[in-house]
Amino acid sequence: MSWHVASLTLDNLDDLPKRCRRCVFWELSEHLGKQAADFGSTELEKEAWVSEVLLEWGSCGRVVYMAGAPAGYVIYAPPSAVPRAAEMPTGPVSADAVLLTTMQVLPEFSGEGLGRMLAQAVVRDLTRRGVKAIEVFGEQRPGIEPGCLIPADFLRGVGFKTIRPHPRFPRLRMELRSAMTWKEDVEAALEQLLGTITIPMQQASGVRSDPLRSIPTRSGATVSGQFRALCTPH
Repeated sequence: MSWHVASLTLDNLDDLPKRCRRCVFWELSEHLGKQAADFGSTELEKEAWVSEVLLEWGSCGRVVYMAGAPAGYVIYAPPSAVPRAAEMPTGPVSADAVLLTTMQVLPEFSGEGLGRMLAQAVVRDLTRRGVKAIEVFGEQRPGIEPGCLIPADFLRGVGFKTIRPHPRFPRLRMELRSAMTWKEDVEAALEQLLGTITIPMQQASGVRSDPLRSIPTRSGATVSGQFRALCTPH
């Protein structure tokens, strides 16, 4: 199935799931969020927030499409643009980090590895922009329904490390420079290897398969292989 990842803009903001399109959990303080809900203006507030961040900081999210249909999204921004971050019990976010606020994959596209794909897109974007780290408030006890926080177990699985524990809302961090250096070293080794042999790479017996489907890249590696390298704990 064909896929592509696009920057979140005002043009594709309505591609977010309706519940998420109206959600301003991160974008407004708790008090102002309740007021917006009472007045029925949460969609306008969400649009205003995205517009302001785009103008003052730049791209603040990614949307992944499968066969042309929106399948998932991720949003991130400087902590100064995220009022609810100041109300979290494990705050504040470090001054050198961008805050990853939320990431969701639609249920019908689960199991395709899109969560990892979105995480990788965030790492690439922020590394190019000179950001040193990503921090995120995880959800230690996620419910059945997707919420506004990302499950902490998923975050640890893609390379984040807990820097402030909490029974419900731990704060996690990924250092981008070291992560990308490791990724680039592995890609260079793969390019050299694939340039000298033609034997197809096969999975060793007894090794658990990656839930993300292998997607070829120009280097000859795969998205799944790149992200395993990117997120291997150091």
